[in-house]
Amino acid sequence: MGNSKTLSRRGLVQGAGLAAGAGLIGAAGIQGAKSQTRRGTPRVLALVGDRYHNPDYIRTGLDPVFKELNIPIDYTIAYDQISAELLKNYQIFLTYRDGMIWPGGYLGPDASSYYAENLENPKSFPDPVSKPCMTEEQGMAIKDFVNAGGGLYAMHNSSYISLYVKSYRDVMGGVSKAHPPLRPFQVHPTKNRHPITEGIQPFMVNDEQHYVQYDLDPAHVILESENIDGLTFRDMGTKSVSAWAHDHGKGRVVFTAVGHNMHAMWNPQYLEVQKRSVRWLLRQI
Repeated sequence: MGNSKTLSRRGLVQGAGLAAGAGLIGAAGIQGAKSQTRRGTPRVLALVGDRYHNPDYIRTGLDPVFKELNIPIDYTIAYDQISAELLKNYQIFLTYRDGMIWPGGYLGPDASSYYAENLENPKSFPDPVSKPCMTEEQGMAIKDFVNAGGGLYAMHNSSYISLYVKSYRDVMGGVSKAHPPLRPFQVHPTKNRHPITEGIQPFMVNDEQHYVQYDLDPAHVILESENIDGLTFRDMGTKSVSAWAHDHGKGRVVFTAVGHNMHAMWNPQYLEVQKRSVRWLLRQI
């Protein structure tokens, strides 16, 4: 999908929507992004990948969205390089990773607490490094970026960053509480009308149903997840907030919780939600 190439730990990789010649870009590529921004072309920076989420599936999942919108997107796994200076080159910052740093990086699709605790070698997986993937200074850079007119698209597990970085949570607007293993559930628009969800029909996914707390006005909640089989999780019931959209200063924020696998990412209704989310952040709708 698209014309992305392998991610670099120390740099960016260009993704869908770009002209031929995409590849790893360093300082020169960032200057190129800046020049495109001055000509009025929107550009997206995506911070992706962690222990449970291979950055390749995220790139593959997102590329069709940005290819159809004809919007350039640069992917990076270099969480330590996010800064106010870097964000100046972009109109949207997309987050798609956990808030923790794990030794050894991605451990594969079976890296879950269930397997770690219940199979032959309990606790064989390393514990997370206590240091979060983002500093308060970086969180403040994101907050200032949005306040000045940029867009933040927080996807899936990136609400876990809010557990560690207050300034990120302030602008993103909420935090993950927990989630069960993969299971079928329905996602449907709330009664709050919004351009992102206007006409969207309820859809089923086999995904992680993230139970998420939204800190701000409930009027900004635009999607809800519900286990229509009546399955609960811990003491949190069958339903949860699944997406919101709000203004922050001169900018905008969207969060959508679905996205642990390609089945969920490419659900036709959810693909439409993703495209509209980007357009809403850019004030195109």
